[in-house]
Amino acid sequence: MTFAKLGTTALATVLAGAMMVGAAAAETLRLSHNTGDTTTWQKGADKFAELLSEATGGDLTVRVFPNAQLAGGDQMRQAEMVGRGALDLVVTSAINVTPLVPEMAAFSLPYLYADYAQVDATTQGAPGEQLAAILAEKGIIVLAWGENGFREVTNNTRPVKTPEDMKGLNMRVAGPMYIDVMNALGANPQQMQWGETMTALQQGVVDGQENPIGAVIIPQQVYEVQKYLTTWHYSYDPIFIGISQKKWDSYDAETQDKLKTAATDAMTYQREISREATATGIDFLREKGMEVYEPSAEELAAFKDATKPAFDEWAAKVGPELVQSFQTAIDGAK
Repeated sequence: MTFAKLGTTALATVLAGAMMVGAAAAETLRLSHNTGDTTTWQKGADKFAELLSEATGGDLTVRVFPNAQLAGGDQMRQAEMVGRGALDLVVTSAINVTPLVPEMAAFSLPYLYADYAQVDATTQGAPGEQLAAILAEKGIIVLAWGENGFREVTNNTRPVKTPEDMKGLNMRVAGPMYIDVMNALGANPQQMQWGETMTALQQGVVDGQENPIGAVIIPQQVYEVQKYLTTWHYSYDPIFIGISQKKWDSYDAETQDKLKTAATDAMTYQREISREATATGIDFLREKGMEVYEPSAEELAAFKDATKPAFDEWAAKVGPELVQSFQTAIDGAK
């Protein structure tokens, strides 16, 4: 039957039905991440939303929720919620997933990496694939790896130049491994949600914290509540875009490919802007009044020696074979 043979009422009914079918095909996915809406995490999530909408002609859109809003502010719960299908998507860092998957701590073992080439050899290589397989067992499909970055230490008490300078400092940390690292240095670690941290720093509940410059310290304006920063590069923390296995399985191969491509391109962009912000960040932070100390190779070696007990303990927890996979990738990095 052609439209020409339909009456006005019938034609309107057909068109309305077609519109309803189109509307039903469109879907909005919810994406949760830990940090505020000024960070490179947010920018990476926004880029993913933009690219996915373009790739699917608007059939798939993404709504981004910062500050772990959908997990009641609990950044550690987000991955678990994605795993059971209560959330569609997450952008979170490896260290935040260690309560669910202890092996994720392998990325952040103290003083594992010397540079970005070594980092990329793990996140974009075999170790990243191994961790993605473990996460899949928990119902989380890794679409792409991004970057939180090398974590630097800030505080309001004194410059940190040696391991002894960490003794007695009350330090906010994000996850269990960092508790052990801080204990090895003689600091007093306090695990705390990021959403609570700025207030805790302002009120002196904790003396300091540790986070990457480009991804967190600058965009979250940590420099406004912290005086001293030491670029000790003691730990690296990647982020990833993950999707619920249940949601993933609901799509055909073509749509899955569009999801992975959008995520890969978005995280490539996110890594680039994070590294650019880090490269220019030291001068920016000095302009903002922070006292920045850049340790020598010998001074960094002292921190590495002091944190070795935590390295050994967590290397045993994540498994010698996995740690060897990381070290093999690192040794092969150019």
